[in-house]
Amino acid sequence: MKLLDKNIVLGVAGGIAAYKAADVVSRLKKQGANVYVIMTKNGAEFVSPLTFQSLSQNYVVTDMFEDPKSWDVEHIALAKR
Repeated sequence: MKLLDKNIVLGVAGGIAAYKAADVVSRLKKQGANVYVIMTKNGAEFVSPLTFQSLSQNYVVTDMFEDPKSWDVEHIALAKR
């Protein structure tokens, strides 16, 4: 497990490559990485956030203005992990 306990933030935007991102998350998890996905609204039109939540086993950030899970700014909190 090359990536054991490494934290990776994967951004998914609106494009056909969003489908490939699901495979990337799956492969990273198999190598032991902790994967956190952030998505644009258009990215969620290609692949459901639930797909990434299931694959990553982590909450998927889809809106920078959604009610925070904590007082941390989401993208900064993810970078600190």
